[in-house]
Amino acid sequence: MVVKPEWLRVKAPQWERVGNVKEVLRDLGLNTVCEEASCPNIGECFNHGTATFLIMGPACTRACPYCDIDFEKKPKPLDPTEPERLAEAVRRMQLNHVVITSVNRDDLPDGGASQFDRCIQAIRQISPHTTIEVLIPDLCGNWAALESILAAQPEVLNHNTETIPRLYKRVRPQGDYGRSLELLRQVHAVAPHLYTKSGIMVGLGETDAEVCQVMQDLRAVHCDILTIGQYLQPTQKHLGVQEFVTPAQFDAWREFGEAIGFLQVVSSPLTRSSYHAEQVRELMTRYPRQAVVSAEG
Repeated sequence: MVVKPEWLRVKAPQWERVGNVKEVLRDLGLNTVCEEASCPNIGECFNHGTATFLIMGPACTRACPYCDIDFEKKPKPLDPTEPERLAEAVRRMQLNHVVITSVNRDDLPDGGASQFDRCIQAIRQISPHTTIEVLIPDLCGNWAALESILAAQPEVLNHNTETIPRLYKRVRPQGDYGRSLELLRQVHAVAPHLYTKSGIMVGLGETDAEVCQVMQDLRAVHCDILTIGQYLQPTQKHLGVQEFVTPAQFDAWREFGEAIGFLQVVSSPLTRSSYHAEQVRELMTRYPRQAVVSAEG
């Protein structure tokens, strides 16, 4: 039995606050990746009144062996009321920043891009001051579908590369490293005013050099924000942890990422894609997009 090190222990959440958030979610019939993917930070985020909403789910069309989201159920048709229910949750929770992600919907011609579009528009109507981050799948390389999401003007477009190229066949067999990089490159080419973001998990057998190479690859396609976190095995049927990476190594990656030009690197054992995502509002103040574009251009 693998014993988690001290630095991976989390404080017990204040369940009264967690219960309030769950009540809103259940009342409106919404899913969160916090719950579906068994995120270790659920208590902290729910205590702060934040959540990463999972649309078009909870059933996924891919079977990534690291992920705890259900892939055995058949995906349901898109719910036309979901965007309005999501917007109402944002209003009730008084969110300054919201993260919207989804399962993979390879069964849909546009990969679900139209539902992202509708959700963004619904939030804009009911809570215009809320900044919006979307964490999207690779859409099977459908760049026209990607452009429909970009046209809805989220502030942040996030797409996770998840791991190093060498481990893709084992960790992300239905994904493609080059396609993920191209998606981020397309975002910068079509909508350079948006902030782009990606995330990787470590502890699956990658080397320091391989992680640094992924970071350089992401900067080469103008990725602005990076998250790096420890992979944790959800159940015995999922991929096992190869290594518990030390906090010192996470700090080293953060320093390297900042040195090569990322605007923000969130790197720690408990970091997840949406962990402390609301900090992007501060980043937008420090690095106004126009100033960043002119500096790069």
